[in-house]
Amino acid sequence: MKNLIKLFPLVLLILAFTRLSAQMPGAGRVEYKTMPSEILNEDREYSIFLPAGYEQNTKKSYPILYLLHGGGGSHKDWPTRGHVADVANQLIASNEAVEMIIVCPEAGKTFMNYFNNPDWRYEDYFFEEMIPYIESNYRVIADKKHRAIAGLSMGGQGTIVYASHHPELFCAAYAMSGYLYAMDLPFINPDDEVMQKVQKLVDDNNCINYLAGASDEKVDQLKSLSWFIDCGDDDFTFPLNMEYVAEMQNRQIPYQLRVRDGGHTWEYWHSALYIALPFISNCYRDN
Repeated sequence: MKNLIKLFPLVLLILAFTRLSAQMPGAGRVEYKTMPSEILNEDREYSIFLPAGYEQNTKKSYPILYLLHGGGGSHKDWPTRGHVADVANQLIASNEAVEMIIVCPEAGKTFMNYFNNPDWRYEDYFFEEMIPYIESNYRVIADKKHRAIAGLSMGGQGTIVYASHHPELFCAAYAMSGYLYAMDLPFINPDDEVMQKVQKLVDDNNCINYLAGASDEKVDQLKSLSWFIDCGDDDFTFPLNMEYVAEMQNRQIPYQLRVRDGGHTWEYWHSALYIALPFISNCYRDN
């Protein structure tokens, strides 16, 4: 009997915790999916973060962020290595970020690049097939004011290039450690034919040259976006990103810049999410 009396407060505590847990709202989750592509002639994978409210409020639509992985990566990188769901859930719970849908495309298999070439029309796929597919199959607020793009390394270049090519589609662009033109790096094998094709595509889509040669009309369109450049001071892409910022200054395009301690690492990009999601949320809120 004495043992039961001693256990009684513990039982009450467990019951109270169970009731509290049952009342807490569920967390957003990541799902791994595929979609068909006629342009690339194969099914394409993607991951998607759906906020907690997505299942609870079936009449509500949400802003969307397209979050691009880096070279050699996959659609699983941001969920598994960047812990995007944990960060999003935490920031949404604290009201530092709004509930949003986050989509991570797969651009790391078959031919590793976000850009078009005769054998790999990935940019066409992204705009002509992926965006329409996602925004017709999920409850998305499908307009410029509620659509943003972000990415790291090769995906950082993809972010800038995509937003530059289609400023009418995005309200914000957040580039992390952008690999903005081809560099002679020790881990790039000069005898690897696929890698050399990728390097050429990177150079062909040099966004610094693109901005320098842009018309005044195009520059005015680029000013309709909120731009954010984020790069570590020990990152090998740091000089490239500073070149791009200098060209933005030259063309008088407003932007935000963060230079933080760090290199080309997942520790840096994970921490960048705590800046990126509130920044993008503020763009949604302003609209």
